[in-house]
Amino acid sequence: MATKNNELTEIRLDKWLWASRFFKTRAIAVESINGGRVHLNGGRVKPARMIRLNDELKITRGTDRYHVFVKGLNDKRRPAKEAVLMYEESEESIQEREAAHELNRLQSANIKQPTHKPNKRERRIMDKFKGRS
Repeated sequence: MATKNNELTEIRLDKWLWASRFFKTRAIAVESINGGRVHLNGGRVKPARMIRLNDELKITRGTDRYHVFVKGLNDKRRPAKEAVLMYEESEESIQEREAAHELNRLQSANIKQPTHKPNKRERRIMDKFKGRS
């Protein structure tokens, strides 16, 4: 909705998530909202729900969790430098996400990476081991 001076006072949640670059398409944003991975002010919502300035959003995208406050409204997808001005992320959210990334990095450090791509013989052995013919 626009006021007299063309400033937005509210916008659809799915459109805001797309414009603020949390999701690449509106369809993916709608899917996430319907899947319960986006909460507005502590509750589940529908994609058409209108959001306003200072609303609180909890967004789960993959393994990342964001706790943000709406600081700007825009119905157009702008460059990333402008998109980050549309929200403010809480310090706890940033710290939790960085800690999760660090834990994931440390856990994957113990996994031995293959030195080469398996050849035909090695693929057949792996398939036989896995029970595929």
